[in-house]
Amino acid sequence: MTQQSTSYPGSKIRLYLGSALLFICIFTTATLVALLIFLCILGPFSLRYKVATAWCSLVVWMTKFFCGLGYEVEGLEHIKELDAAIVLSKHQSAWETLALRHILPPQTTLLKRSLLWMPLWGWALATLRPIAIDRENQRAALRKLLDEGTACLHDGLWVVTFPEGTRTAPGEEKKFGAGGAMLAQKSGYPVIPIALNAGEFWPRYSFLKYPGTIKVRIGPVIESQGRKAADINAEAEDWIRQAMKDISSR
Repeated sequence: MTQQSTSYPGSKIRLYLGSALLFICIFTTATLVALLIFLCILGPFSLRYKVATAWCSLVVWMTKFFCGLGYEVEGLEHIKELDAAIVLSKHQSAWETLALRHILPPQTTLLKRSLLWMPLWGWALATLRPIAIDRENQRAALRKLLDEGTACLHDGLWVVTFPEGTRTAPGEEKKFGAGGAMLAQKSGYPVIPIALNAGEFWPRYSFLKYPGTIKVRIGPVIESQGRKAADINAEAEDWIRQAMKDISSR
């Protein structure tokens, strides 16, 4: 797909207005929700999680309402019978960091520790049991993922990882990190690969959000018991790359 910013045929006024309204509403509601999460700090984790997930669902709805950007999901049948799993997902935009919390069962996310330093929002995020790592210390980061990820899986939380490590532009591919696959090897929990093309409509580093339909494809279960992390990772990477060719508009 050619860059939306240079080929968008619709009304530029509506594009900019919708994107501006979405930005304002996300900023405002995120602040209110962060305060609400703090008010629930002495309550159970499940209550704070429900508040955060409700906000993610609200953002998904606002994205459709203001920007005309919806989504469709294929493969939900692959996750119906799972108590917990490790997700290896394509990462193209900020959209999936919110939408996967709306789409998938209760979860934790592997993320940069620096995100927790943001006033209010990061502090609220810190109460939601993230697996926050220092990427500069890879050995400690892997150890934390394996220890905390296994504990979360045992507690029924899915572990969502983005093995490319950072957002990639549509059509761009990066080698998969092995952390999620190593967690699968250690814990014995299955892996679920996910492909999506959110970057074609919600580009990284862009203020504008373009109308359309984001495609999310959930892959079949990749078993991990008795398998090496390298083999698990390679199977997930191969599936995601093939699925991206199928769903991408480029």
